[in-house]
Amino acid sequence: MRSKLSKFTAFTNTLLPHETQYLLSVQRFEDKERLLILQRIDHNAHHIDQFTEYDLSIDKRKYNHLQNWIEDRLRSTDVDEQLKWMLTTEQQILTDNILIEQEKRLLKLIRTNQQPVYFNTFYELAEHYRQFLLIRLRYHDHQLVDEYLQRHKDTYTESKEIHEQLHKATLDIVGQYDGQQAESRQWEQWLATVFHNEQLDWHLRYLALLRLTFLCYNYRKYDLLREKFAYLEKQFLAGTYYSRRLLLNYYNTQLMLHSHYREYDQAVYFGYLSIRAQNHDYPLYVNNLCAVLLRLKRNEEALELMKKAAPAVKKTTNFHNRIGFVAFYMEALNKNGLFQNAESYGNIFLRAYAKEVLRYRWHLFFSVYLESLLHQEKYDKVLKTEHKYRLLQRDKKYENNANYQATIPLFIGLAQLKEGHLKKEEFADIIQHLNNKYSNDEQKSSNLKKLIKQMVERAPALKYLIK
Repeated sequence: MRSKLSKFTAFTNTLLPHETQYLLSVQRFEDKERLLILQRIDHNAHHIDQFTEYDLSIDKRKYNHLQNWIEDRLRSTDVDEQLKWMLTTEQQILTDNILIEQEKRLLKLIRTNQQPVYFNTFYELAEHYRQFLLIRLRYHDHQLVDEYLQRHKDTYTESKEIHEQLHKATLDIVGQYDGQQAESRQWEQWLATVFHNEQLDWHLRYLALLRLTFLCYNYRKYDLLREKFAYLEKQFLAGTYYSRRLLLNYYNTQLMLHSHYREYDQAVYFGYLSIRAQNHDYPLYVNNLCAVLLRLKRNEEALELMKKAAPAVKKTTNFHNRIGFVAFYMEALNKNGLFQNAESYGNIFLRAYAKEVLRYRWHLFFSVYLESLLHQEKYDKVLKTEHKYRLLQRDKKYENNANYQATIPLFIGLAQLKEGHLKKEEFADIIQHLNNKYSNDEQKSSNLKKLIKQMVERAPALKYLIK
C-alpha cells in the first residue's frame, strides 16, 4: 500500500507552502477525507525538514483525484500559463490558423475589458488580431477590438516607455555590481514608484522590483524591501500573480534578505524552498543556499547539496551561475578539508573554461582556488597562477565592485611571504595599507578583518597581523 502512494508523495513533495495555503483557501470539499489529505499536504509543504505520512486507510482513488484537482487549480491561476496561451494564440493568428475556441476566449477577454498580468503581451496580441479581423471583413469584432486598443493605448505607451527606462536602470545597476564605477542609487525612488503603481502591467512592476532588489544588494540597503515583500506575500497567498517561477524567485530573495539580517535559519528554510523545482535560475538558488550553509558551518550538508545539484548545473549555459557553482563547490570541499579535491576540480574547470572564468566571475573563482592551494602550502603555484592570469592587475580594476573583498592581494602577499619574496614587515605594510584604504567603508573593512583572522587561524605565526 505504501508503494502505491509513492507517486503521490513525490508529487506533493514538489509543492510550495504558498501553493498549498492558497489551495486550502479556495477548496470547497464536502468529502472530509479529501480535506484531511490536503491539510496534510499543506503541513508537509510548510515543514520541509520533516515528513508526516499520509493516511494509508483512505481510498487511493481520492489521492489520484486530489492530485488532478491540485494540478488543474494551479494551472488555471498560473500567470505563466496565461502567457503561454497568449503566445500560442498570437502564433495561430500570424499563421492564419487560430482555433475557434481560442477566438472565443480572446473575444471574451476583450469584451470584458480584461487587463491580464502580462498586459503588454495581451495588447500586442489584440493588435495582431485586429489586423486579422479587418482583412476578413469581420467589422463587428474588429470594432470591439479596436475600441479596446484605443481605450488602453495610453497605458500601453506608458508601459513601453517604462520598459525602456528599466533597461537603462539595469545597465547602471549591473554595471555597479560588475565594478564599472557606475552608480545606481538614482534609480531607487523611480523603481519603487513603478512597483507600487497598480495601474501598470504586473510583469513590468515585478521587473522593477527585481532591479530594486539588485540595487539594494549593491548598497546593502535591504530595509527598502521589507514592505514590498510583505505586499507580495499577500498577493501570492491570495493566488494573485501566482506562478511557481515567481514563487521560487521570491523564496531566493527571502533567503538573501534573512541572510543579510543574520536570520540564518530562516534563510536556509527559504533556500530549500527555492530549489524544490528546477528552472533556469536553479544554479543561482543552489549557490545562494550553499553560501548560507557554509556560513553556518553546515559544511557536510553544503557539500552534499552541491553534489546532488552538479548534474543539473552542468547543463546550464549561464556561465555567471555555472562558475559561481564551481566556486562554491570548491569552497564546500575546502570547508570539509578536501583541499586537493578542490584544487583538482578547479584545475579541470579552468582548463576547459579559462576565458569564461576571466570574463564572468574570476574574482570569486580564484579566491577559492588560491585558498585550496594555500591550505596545501603550494605557495609557488599560487604565484604562478597570479602571474599567468595577472590577478593583482585584475584586482585593482575590480576594487570598485559593490561586494569586493581584498582576498586576492592577501593570498598573493602570503604566498610571497612564504616564498621569501616579501619580508614580514612588508607584508604587514600591505595589511596596514588595506586597513587604511577601507577604513571608511564599514562592509569592506569588516570583510578584511575576517579574512585576516582566518589567515591567522590557519597560520598562527601571522598573529602579528592582528593588533
